[in-house]
Amino acid sequence: MRTWKIGIVGGGPGGLFTAYALQKRANHPYELTMFEASSRLGGKILTPQFHAAPVRYEAGAAEFYDYSHFEEDPLKELIAELGLPIARMGGSAVIVDQQVIAHQDDMRDRLGTAEWRDLLRFDLAARNRMTPQEFYHSDHPEGSAHAADASTFTTLLDEFSEQRTRDFVTTLIHSDLATEPHHTNHTYGLHNYLMNDPAYMQLYGIEGGNERLPQELAARIVGTKLLEHTVERVQRGADGRLRVQATHGGEHTEHAFDFVVIALPHNHLRSVKYAGDRLSPAVEDHIDYYDYPAHYLRISLLFESRFWESRLTDSYWMLDHFGGCCLYDESSRTPGLKQGVLGWLLAGDAAEQMSQQSDAELMEAALQSLPDFLADGREQLLEGQVHRWIRSVNAMPGGVAPRSLDRRHQPEPIEHPHLMFVGDYMFDSTLNGVVDSSEYVAGWIAALTSEYNA
Repeated sequence: MRTWKIGIVGGGPGGLFTAYALQKRANHPYELTMFEASSRLGGKILTPQFHAAPVRYEAGAAEFYDYSHFEEDPLKELIAELGLPIARMGGSAVIVDQQVIAHQDDMRDRLGTAEWRDLLRFDLAARNRMTPQEFYHSDHPEGSAHAADASTFTTLLDEFSEQRTRDFVTTLIHSDLATEPHHTNHTYGLHNYLMNDPAYMQLYGIEGGNERLPQELAARIVGTKLLEHTVERVQRGADGRLRVQATHGGEHTEHAFDFVVIALPHNHLRSVKYAGDRLSPAVEDHIDYYDYPAHYLRISLLFESRFWESRLTDSYWMLDHFGGCCLYDESSRTPGLKQGVLGWLLAGDAAEQMSQQSDAELMEAALQSLPDFLADGREQLLEGQVHRWIRSVNAMPGGVAPRSLDRRHQPEPIEHPHLMFVGDYMFDSTLNGVVDSSEYVAGWIAALTSEYNA
């Protein structure tokens, strides 16, 4: 029986999810080789540790989205399969003009009756536009059933009659969008507004750090994992097999595969040359179709204590600084921790522009953004860390109109049917989308190898 050779380019979530799914689905022998340019596997799921104290924090993906109250939730099922315990996350407060607004009564009392009524009208209209079930299936897995809608999310925000209500909602969802309202469509903006309602979606993290997920996957995947191997070129050889050229320590290597999966983030796709008269323009079209960059910037600060817990008790809050940012209580993930950790998630234009500042400048900006009722805590700072994720996600995942699943994952099916792509940018810019993408490709490869061996 033939042993298939399969190469995966990228050791982040997409590559790991694909390798693990393939291992479960394949009915015929194969040899797996994974290429990762950095010195670690896991990509944007990253849980480092401070130097001043043995305290961990999330520097990349902050949480996971829970859709299990609808139907299947492959990501949550995978985490359970790996035996990883989860911790629920929640937060309803928005801090505006030094005031904590946690529910509708706060909205009416602190922003005004007109603003409160304005928000109620918008909220009702949003729910009428998209039910929880429509929210769950909003990706249109087989391609959009409707003509592309070019209207931006700004058109929905224009429905507000009160500017303060519009500013409130913009602050509420800015860090989820990772972009500005005029850079995304109204469907994605609506999706990110409704996700704040538990009836539509819930949040959780992994106890002990989210990076436990890629670590557990890597430990279970059987195959060759080539770290610090930068893939530079992919092309079809004369024998029809796919050639992958990589460099490691200044040396060039070439590998031949029956199947190759490109599991790179969208902003790294052009780091590889896709050679061939048909392949090169096809991949360029693939990249251009999803080229709607969005940005994140994470500032994590370690403090002597959790000085905020007498006023703020949730897992996170929204803050009306930097165009609207999310402020995480990172230490809530570790019960009994003596120190406190706050994590700022800046997004969109603010993240892109401020990424040019030094770490010290960014840490000072984060400290100064704390509301006045927490100002005394600034003196408790022990250490800060900054992580820049510019162009790391998509402002319009799936493109203007989602393509069929085959077309998303197979840019050039004529001469390169065994070259497939995996990524969240083709779905919803979440880890859930990466799982959906990787399972589709793994199932496709498993089916093809069975067919060929029949």
